[in-house]
Order: sequence, then C-alpha cells, then structure tokens
Amino acid sequence: MAKKYFYITLLFVSLFSLGANAQENKGNSTMSSSQAIEGLNIYPNPVNTDRIYITSKNMLSKEIQIYDVLGKKILQTVVNGKELGISSLTPGVYIIKIKEGEATSTKKLIIK
Repeated sequence: MAKKYFYITLLFVSLFSLGANAQENKGNSTMSSSQAIEGLNIYPNPVNTDRIYITSKNMLSKEIQIYDVLGKKILQTVVNGKELGISSLTPGVYIIKIKEGEATSTKKLIIK
C-alpha cells in the first residue's frame, strides 16, 4: 500500500515539475523576442485630464496603440513629442502598447 502512494506522489511531482518548466520556457521566449523601452514613463496614471505624457530615455517617435480590457483596439497613433490626447476615451481601464524603434512595452492605463 505504501508503495502505491509513493508512485502516485512521484507521478504528481514529475507532472508538476514538467508544467513549471514549460511555463518558464514560455516566459523566456517572449522576453527574448523584443526588448522593453528603456526609461519609459507614462504620467499621470491614473488620468484625470484629457492628455497623458509619455517619455523615455531615447525620446524617439512612438507608435501608440490603446486597447480596452476586451482586447479591442480603441486608438492608434504616432507621437513625435511626449504629449498624447486621450479626450475621446471614456473612464475605465485600458492597455497601452508603445513601440519605439525595435523596443516595445505594454502598460495599464487608468482613466478616471
């Protein structure tokens, strides 16, 4: 009887470790495919006004995409400075994807 519990426990441990390794490998592959934007700062967040400011170390032009929580693209634009008008967005939680050169970053944006 103890032998049976030993094999069942061994089976669960091996399956758990295989699942954990698969998750680690999945995370590493997505990080290696693109780099984060160095020194990225989005403010104010949460937003009470009709504009946000997006700065980074390189200050290159940025391609901005804003999605709602269901994944629908709400806004797409290119920003050459640091100011982005968001007056067309209703209060809620959004995902903002920023691409600067080859680097890409994704952040949560809250509009009150």
